[in-house]
Amino acid sequence: MIAPCHEYKSLEIAHKLEPEKLKTKVASEVLRFACACMNMRTNGTIHFGVMDKAKGRHQHGEITGVPVKKEDFVDALDNIERCFKGSDQQSDARACIRNPRFVEVVDKDSVNNTTEREGCTAKGGREQCSQSPVEYREDQKRKLSVLLTCGKEYMDNSLRYIIVANKLLPEHLDNISFLIHMNPFCVFDFDPDSMTSGLCGKYKEHHAASLHFMQDYDKAADLSTDDFVKNLKLFDRTSWIFCNGRKDFLGGEKNCDEKTWIKTRKKIMKKAVSIICNEILPKHSFVVVFLLMSDVEQPIVEIFHEFYAEMTGHEDLTVISESKENFKKWSNLAQISCNMAILKDISIVDMPLSHVDATVQSIQVSKNRSAKRLSVFGGGLCFLKSSKEDLLHSLEVISIDQCEDTKLEIMDKDELHRIEQEFYRGGKITWLHFLLADKQKIGEIIQRDAFNEANKIMENLVFRKNAIRSIESIHVYHHPGSGGTTVACQLLWSWKSKVRCAVVRQSQEINTVCEHAVCLRELDERDQNICLPVLLLLDDCNANYTDDLRRELSNAIATKKISPSVLCFILLICKLSHDPERKLRDSSSQTVAVTHKLTNAEKVLFSKKGVQLKLKFEPEFIITFVLMSEEFNPEYIESFVKKVFRNIDHCSPITRLIRFVALLNCYIHDSFISVSHCEMSLGIGMHLDRTRYHAFVEHLSEEAKLVLIHLRDGATHISSIRIINPLVAKEILIQLSQNSSQGDIAMDLINDKVLINHRFCRDVFLSFIRALLIRRNKVSRGDAVDTAFSPLIEHVSTEKDGVQKAVDLMTAAFMALGKDALVAQQLARLLYTNLRFEEALKWAEEAKSLLPHDTFVLDTLGQVYKKWFYHMCETMEDNNPSPERSVEIISTALKGISAFRASENKPNKENVSLNSSYYGEVDVGCRLLKFLSFVTVFSNDTGRSEMMKYLLTDYIPAEVQIPWQKFSSNLKGLQKRLYHALECISENLSYFQTEISQEEEELDARDPEQVHKPREWLRKKSTVYASFFSEILGMAEFLKDSEGSEMSSSTEKFTLFQRQMKTYQLGGGNVMSILSLIYDKKPEQAGKKLESIIDMYPQNLKRNDLDQTELTNFILCQIALNCTFPGSLKLLSLQNLQMLSMGFKTKGINMSPASSIFLLSLLFWPQADDDSDSNKFRILVSAIDALQMLFEQKTRQMSPRKSRLVNHFYLAKAKGLNKIVHRSAIGDPFKGTSNERKLKWLGGEVWKTQQVKQLLKRVDGWTENGSLFTRGAMTDSKIRIITQYYASLPNGNENVTFYLGFSYNGAVACDIEVKE
Repeated sequence: MIAPCHEYKSLEIAHKLEPEKLKTKVASEVLRFACACMNMRTNGTIHFGVMDKAKGRHQHGEITGVPVKKEDFVDALDNIERCFKGSDQQSDARACIRNPRFVEVVDKDSVNNTTEREGCTAKGGREQCSQSPVEYREDQKRKLSVLLTCGKEYMDNSLRYIIVANKLLPEHLDNISFLIHMNPFCVFDFDPDSMTSGLCGKYKEHHAASLHFMQDYDKAADLSTDDFVKNLKLFDRTSWIFCNGRKDFLGGEKNCDEKTWIKTRKKIMKKAVSIICNEILPKHSFVVVFLLMSDVEQPIVEIFHEFYAEMTGHEDLTVISESKENFKKWSNLAQISCNMAILKDISIVDMPLSHVDATVQSIQVSKNRSAKRLSVFGGGLCFLKSSKEDLLHSLEVISIDQCEDTKLEIMDKDELHRIEQEFYRGGKITWLHFLLADKQKIGEIIQRDAFNEANKIMENLVFRKNAIRSIESIHVYHHPGSGGTTVACQLLWSWKSKVRCAVVRQSQEINTVCEHAVCLRELDERDQNICLPVLLLLDDCNANYTDDLRRELSNAIATKKISPSVLCFILLICKLSHDPERKLRDSSSQTVAVTHKLTNAEKVLFSKKGVQLKLKFEPEFIITFVLMSEEFNPEYIESFVKKVFRNIDHCSPITRLIRFVALLNCYIHDSFISVSHCEMSLGIGMHLDRTRYHAFVEHLSEEAKLVLIHLRDGATHISSIRIINPLVAKEILIQLSQNSSQGDIAMDLINDKVLINHRFCRDVFLSFIRALLIRRNKVSRGDAVDTAFSPLIEHVSTEKDGVQKAVDLMTAAFMALGKDALVAQQLARLLYTNLRFEEALKWAEEAKSLLPHDTFVLDTLGQVYKKWFYHMCETMEDNNPSPERSVEIISTALKGISAFRASENKPNKENVSLNSSYYGEVDVGCRLLKFLSFVTVFSNDTGRSEMMKYLLTDYIPAEVQIPWQKFSSNLKGLQKRLYHALECISENLSYFQTEISQEEEELDARDPEQVHKPREWLRKKSTVYASFFSEILGMAEFLKDSEGSEMSSSTEKFTLFQRQMKTYQLGGGNVMSILSLIYDKKPEQAGKKLESIIDMYPQNLKRNDLDQTELTNFILCQIALNCTFPGSLKLLSLQNLQMLSMGFKTKGINMSPASSIFLLSLLFWPQADDDSDSNKFRILVSAIDALQMLFEQKTRQMSPRKSRLVNHFYLAKAKGLNKIVHRSAIGDPFKGTSNERKLKWLGGEVWKTQQVKQLLKRVDGWTENGSLFTRGAMTDSKIRIITQYYASLPNGNENVTFYLGFSYNGAVACDIEVKE
């Protein structure tokens, strides 16, 4: 017998016939086929429900199924017998045709839609009905599974996929569900019509994709890999790369023929493949799948050659070709790279895409679903489609059915065992852990007391009838490794069905996160005022990020006019802290602390859990749980590490690697070393097979296996290792550094060129090295203490020859990090702190040459000279040096002042708001004045008047004429420069809030008081500066005699300079010093000071008696006095102050300073009973316009966060000077920490207090074309008002009311409400 025959009949039309006609049709087809088989003397099977020709999207031989009633086909055979007259013929004919067998066909797109397939078989002239066998060999399925999973039993998220495809035909597009669920990292698409009628368009129906061309992957040399990935959003969604043009693109990216492509695009393709394989994705972490669904051309073969070369072989390459002809052409062209045997090993050929689709879906660990379910306000559910979720890439949305698409039935016990053990060894909690625990596949996860406390806070916030504020916060402060993140995740998991939950991905821009959070809140809700709140987890983010996000969300809420009594967002802020209990004490209302110490109830839970776990695991493999049960007892940790490392080989490469990991983990939170780096360090990178991590583990020692844990980033798929717990890392470092000091370990790490130069994950690794040397500890961000340098540098400095070791370490790091300017800057700081000024100067100059416009670097150069000058002053042998011996000291001081001035002239919006160099100039200048007073020529009885003449006139004493001739001109300008610097500091503090970012804090070399209490520092320095000149002028006695008594008319005899010095000394020399007096906790005391300052000015003051600066200070003192001591007899009326201020100019080259114009906006703001004085109105409008112009000029080079306005005063209901209320008057009612008070300001809670409602006046206004206006005293007047948050403006043209603040940008509207 020759091979059996097969016949296909679809019956796609015939199955709709009436039963008798259908029976006749079936009988006819079976009989015809049986006769043909007998004529050919062969067996055969006829298949019904299988396509007998290509039609539409179906191919010949494709199983489609047909709805049947079984009796129709069984009875059909009776019709065959009627075709034969004789009974013998009838029985013979019936005997050779077997009864039909029915095979159920499942529609992969809908499990509810089932059809039947039948087959009738003829054998040896006798026809039989039987099941159609599967044509494809059993090993095709297994081979495809092995190729796509690298030998695992199923496809999980441990691998990424890159798809390379040519044109897919229309019939293919219904069979790409497996691709959609793969969520490919990128797709190299050679079909120019793919977006409109091909794979890309079909894919985008289910998932979002970023559409790119190959030239988008041409990375600039100066662009870091991290920035490149971020710019292209490579881990946010699939990158779809059109390799041969895109016909629907209006930008003109045309397709071309093969030869043109080779000439023009092959080079770009090589770069794209290279950067993906060498810098973005780790080797063996991805599989490249070639889909050859149409005629093969040379370009797609070229990309195969490139991947083969970059991936050093055929491993992780898979080829799927439905057509033998296409594969034959492909293999002929591809054999340039590898031989035919290899190509066959990695190829699936002659397997219909429909079969590929079904096969791959059967091994995917997650079910293919198109949407997640979220709760809605009314108690129902809505769907979040996958394509929509992809667009919310800044959030990880936690749905009601989170992880329920996981096929738990295919996960064996070993896998479940591994997942549970990994967590109790110190791995991070995942959402799958919670699902498995809920399904009782693994043990229950302990809920610590902190979870119950946080849960109660959530209940109070969510179920409260009217929210206090639209954005609430819950803080979870936790010890390292105590399970703080687990508590936060448990809270999200337990609330996912009651509110909408998401984790913020902090690599994303603030405005993007805000936009996505608002979108998540409003998804499928009818009314934006009636939505479920969104619970957003921010895990270990810095305070600036949290504040900026809160501000953006507040703006969005205001823009949408959502009622302030509606709770919109809850920020769950999980923050590492070395003293969580102190944080809890400081702010207990919405804060929980997670510590290493267990409560009695927790001890019971941990004891029971420990018994259960020890039945499953050895204690060494759940060590983090054991440590937690022991409350991280230092003695227990020490004993554990000693036991593990009892017989360790200190010289082995594995031990060296453990030292490196421990060093990083001890000092840098959340640090790690990628497995790729480890492979290179151990020299095993070129010898691993496809089971990559397992092969790496086999190279580790037993000690390493116990203390190292494997991590895998869910977004980037980077595999890495770290020590199981930070406290264990610290103990390992202590014990291993007995043979090799921490300084030596760090030097070994930095000098390891293999690690430093390894291309993959290089930016992240180098960032850890940089942080190791630069990042200072700050209590404000959870560290135990503040440090002047990085903790590692401070520790190394305590070792033998420690300072030199630290210097050598930073010098090596400077070179290893590619001449990093910030390392050079910190090295200069280290050197000048240790009095090695010549070396410090060299490194400060080096940093300056690398970053010539960076204000912090330039400021450090000034700090070198400052510290050097201070040291010279403190160590000089002669307390009264001669002019000749003082030359070097004065020269050093003046160099410092010059360096600070250079920094002042180089504003950099990326890293400066209040130019810190003015502070350095004032410090050095004041110290220099003190030094000059000790020089012999100025230290005798008449020397002080000599010094005054020298500094303030052209006079030069004979003793200093020659020695000081090079810098006499600089010394004579010293007083004016100091005055200018103090005024600049005052102006900056008057304009902006004084916050400093954590990034700036690392680089800022100023004293702590200058950073955190600049107003107080300014007041003190102003007094020091003025006291010096007052003493020289012989005014100290005058001030002493006049203290506490009425100033005599002799004050009018003082010169302008003398009066300036006196007012400076009393605290009235600049705007910020005067305003800081209002914050005095003893207002009467502040009032007396202000009265003393006012007494320094002439009585019956006229406008022209003072220059503009003095007049400004005088008027501001009057306003401040009214705020602190409103009953003072020294107060002038509002009308008198208006008259005095009319000399201020708001236009032209002689425009008055901003502070003067600011006073005009205060004094001339109209009152209800003001006359319609057009002149006053013009002054007011002109002043506001001038302030806004000056503000725009000042902030042009500043980032928005650093240009946040300060509203110094607000408009009150009272009249006269009492209409001006200082901000401190409305901030007093708030109790609690500074952070809590800050939240109440940010949340707008301040405007709802009874005190504010009684004190402040609501102003009527209107919006027009996106701007806000109010009327003055005149009916046709129109004053433009800026808004504290632009987003708070209502849409369209509305009548509104608001409170009015006064800032250096003009009048500011707060708490805008649409008028009923």
